[in-house]
Amino acid sequence: MERTKFYVTTPIYYVNDKPHIGHAYTTIVADVLSRYHRLLDVPTYFLTGTDEHGQKVQKAADAAGITPQQQADSTVVRFQQLWKKLKITNDDFIRTTEERHKKVVQAILQDLYDRDEIYRAEYDGWYCVPDERFFMEKDLVDGKCPECHRPVEKIKEANYFFRMGKYQEWLIQYINEHPKFIQPDHRRNETLGFLRKPLNDLCISRPKSRMAWGIDLPFDKDYVCYVWFDALVNYISAVGYRSDDLKFNKWWPASYHLIGKDILTTHTVYWPTMLKAMGVEMPETIFAHGWWLIGESKMSKSLGNVINPMDMIEKYGVDAFRYFVTAEMTLGQDASFSEDAFVRRYNADLANDLGNLLSRVLNMTVRYCGGKIPEPPADVLSGADEKAMWEAVQSAVQGMEKSVDDMRISEGLGQVIAAVRGINRYLEIKQPWTLAKQEDKAPLRATLYTAAEALRVAAALLFPVMPEKMSELRKALGIQKPKPDQAQLREWGILAAGTPIAEVGGLFPRIVAEEPKPGEQLELGAQPVKPKPAPTPAAKAETPVGVTELIDYSDFSKVQMRTARVVAAEKVEGATKLLKLQVMMGEEKRQIVAGIALYYEPEKLVGRTVVVVANLKPATIRGVESQGMLLAASKGESLRLVSIDGDLSSGAVVK
Repeated sequence: MERTKFYVTTPIYYVNDKPHIGHAYTTIVADVLSRYHRLLDVPTYFLTGTDEHGQKVQKAADAAGITPQQQADSTVVRFQQLWKKLKITNDDFIRTTEERHKKVVQAILQDLYDRDEIYRAEYDGWYCVPDERFFMEKDLVDGKCPECHRPVEKIKEANYFFRMGKYQEWLIQYINEHPKFIQPDHRRNETLGFLRKPLNDLCISRPKSRMAWGIDLPFDKDYVCYVWFDALVNYISAVGYRSDDLKFNKWWPASYHLIGKDILTTHTVYWPTMLKAMGVEMPETIFAHGWWLIGESKMSKSLGNVINPMDMIEKYGVDAFRYFVTAEMTLGQDASFSEDAFVRRYNADLANDLGNLLSRVLNMTVRYCGGKIPEPPADVLSGADEKAMWEAVQSAVQGMEKSVDDMRISEGLGQVIAAVRGINRYLEIKQPWTLAKQEDKAPLRATLYTAAEALRVAAALLFPVMPEKMSELRKALGIQKPKPDQAQLREWGILAAGTPIAEVGGLFPRIVAEEPKPGEQLELGAQPVKPKPAPTPAAKAETPVGVTELIDYSDFSKVQMRTARVVAAEKVEGATKLLKLQVMMGEEKRQIVAGIALYYEPEKLVGRTVVVVANLKPATIRGVESQGMLLAASKGESLRLVSIDGDLSSGAVVK
């Protein structure tokens, strides 16, 4: 979709408590979308902020013994500090206690009241304090709030109402005629299902006798505005509605309102009817993402399972956290959070694939090319492997752009990481360490330049998600520009031959996770403590240190070891540590199950020559037959497969 501008908003967050992973996720997604569009030279405006009125804020202030404004002022800092820590590039941060916002809200209220869109009436119903919403008796579920399932209060009082019900048929028709208005589709269907019941008018006030913290109604000073009618207006008050027509006409309508699915009704029913009554154009898309779950449960303060983003950032780094949440959750669906899942994805995608690739490219460039980007042959892309490598990376470019447009960022990231794995496979196939021994260095230069160029493109695609780490990667390749040029992603030969590379430390050091003891849970943010090894008895004098038992040569000669080339690899279903490999030993094909899934991704093993015990009796592991055993070396938490020094055909005897 060709855009002339991009205006994205997050919900404005309540200031009754500190931010959690749900707040961070929505804001990171908005930031990633904004960064992508800026790289495409699309004029972009990114709005976030805080919702500072309402009963929840007043109650939090009362509990702390401070005024609601003091509560807002002290809590808003937590959000602002977190956004700074997360490298959020919002263009504006609006607070609903600001005068620029309050003036717009009051002007809208007065206009609607003057046109009889707002009226006063007695109300007798049930009120949910956490959601700050009234419900009819028929709407309650087991006598509780139908949204949050918490107790409700019986209230009878006079209030002001917005004639929302009169727009029901119009809203149904609009949603049906504009399928992109509410996304994903199942959320659109959910809203249409809600609209099958008669739509009541919306209570938009609270008497000051019950709650004084809010914006005064301009036509009745004994009342304040209901928080949702106040809060939703931020999307237009921030971009100049009724104050700056030039700015408003530039940015409105919003391209995306990003929201959590728990505030779907307020954004897809309340907000559109309010805009219709005002005579303001509808936003293009309201996109509701899912919840972060712990196991099968939603994160909840009452359950004590809320994840503090600051803990994750301090422990694993900002970019790693940004990558995990955008890659792990499919927009629109729920996703489960666990530290174990974080570590697995980090090690697989960032440490093993991306970080390892950069290290290989840099190390071989230093070793074989004097630490400078090599001069590739003029016809480098005529090589079948090089052409296929570049086409794979270009496919990731197209996939990433489409995923951003389709709001499927996780899919796009998956394609980029697949391309990174492809670059690693390309190096395994070309074996530059072997090419370096040849007199003709052109194939070596072609290989290393192709890998570096492909890595440059992958880093640019990942830049909006991991801006700091990808800046480091770009500098390592000798690129001085702080941000990638999206137009250069489809151009070959951007890396200038002869450019010195920069050595960097481990871009993504592998995380060694400590497993808690049975029944013990490791507290998030705490550094795991490795247990001290038990004292070992002194070794017998006749046994070398580190050897448990000596054997005769006749025993060792029974073991037959051969080289084998991995032709396929996949994870064993239901097992976290096992991989199923198909290997060729000469002309013989075998299947081997190996406990190396925590250290190697299946795709990275294909084409690799390994050493196997060839005469081991077959064994069944997790229902899968294993016809041999891989040889590997381990120390502490590290494990590496035993390999051959130089190129050797499969099936060769290891002596």
